Amino acid sequence: MARRMKKILCCLLAALCAAAFAPGAKAQCLEEGTPMTLTAPSALLMEAETGAVIFEKNADEKRPVASVTKLMTLLLLFERLDAGQITLEDQVTVSPYAAGQTGSQALLDAHAVYPLKDLLKSTIIASGNDSAVALAEYVAGTEENFVDLMNERAEEMSLLNTHYLNCTGLPAENQYTTARDVAAIAREMTRHPGYFEYSSTWLDTLVHPSGRHTDLTNTNRLVRFYQDCDGFKTGSTNEAKYCLAATAERNGMRLIAVVLGVPNSQTRFDEARAMMDYGFATYSRTQVANKGDLTGEQVPVTLGARDTVDVALGGGLSMLLRSGQENKLSFETTLPESVAAPLEAGTEIGTVRVLLDGQIVAELPAVTASDVRLPGLLEGFWRLFENWQ
Repeated sequence: MARRMKKILCCLLAALCAAAFAPGAKAQCLEEGTPMTLTAPSALLMEAETGAVIFEKNADEKRPVASVTKLMTLLLLFERLDAGQITLEDQVTVSPYAAGQTGSQALLDAHAVYPLKDLLKSTIIASGNDSAVALAEYVAGTEENFVDLMNERAEEMSLLNTHYLNCTGLPAENQYTTARDVAAIAREMTRHPGYFEYSSTWLDTLVHPSGRHTDLTNTNRLVRFYQDCDGFKTGSTNEAKYCLAATAERNGMRLIAVVLGVPNSQTRFDEARAMMDYGFATYSRTQVANKGDLTGEQVPVTLGARDTVDVALGGGLSMLLRSGQENKLSFETTLPESVAAPLEAGTEIGTVRVLLDGQIVAELPAVTASDVRLPGLLEGFWRLFENWQ
């Protein structure tokens, strides 16, 4: 029974606590089933900061996702941009292979030289396969080498149900991912604010080196037609059908909705909209505790320059809560009868348990709020004299 209770508590902790699990790892859903009818074969709704999965449907089913594949392509690019390995001003020569890509295109000119920024923009906004391949070749020499990097990154993120064969999402046998893995990649993308400068754009223009212009329209209609939506990716092929990963941030909470394999384009937007509407209406991200907050308790000190020391929290906690659940939170503190000097501020001396409706959902360290030094010589004699009395 104790082992079973421990397992239940671990699942709750994984689902509710901030940064409680690695990207791609399966966590307990906050809800069983889906609260609305979804025609999508696979779907998932996640809160981005904590990674908590609100609900899911066949989220581990391997599927082709068409151009949603470009989320990993873009993640690798932004990781290198933020690390200073490449810059937006880099000049990229477009190979005939890149320019000859089929499907969605930015209509790049073979052998022309484009600023990396323009290729990034046309990949994000218009889902240009030619732009994506040109960027992949610039980073890794060939698309094949870049795909190796994509699969390596997927493995690092524990995306065990994802395998890439190209950087565009064009049909390829044995290329697949899942709704859960797409959400994990999307969550990782939110750590790169520069991405949203492009993904939130509805209309733009690509000016080619020759002076020719290509109009760019965001393939993600929710950027224009859903309040606070500012990013992520669409995809569609005959094999994948219509797919979407979308995100919106409202009242300090960012949601990620993934919809895969629906039969028509508008349905993916409608179902993602319904999923996020439900999430924003039903849940909020609450900062339950902050590192350094005083608990209001003190512990007696022996052999110290002071008689007591204040107790503080040694860590913070952010949780995804249903409306009204914040009133059901409580705290239990376990502390020693006394502590001995000397002690540095932040020394762990006990535990603070966080309870939701009487059930433990997290444990935080209880620490000393300040240093406790040994008394000086005269101060020590005086304390001995006081104790003698």
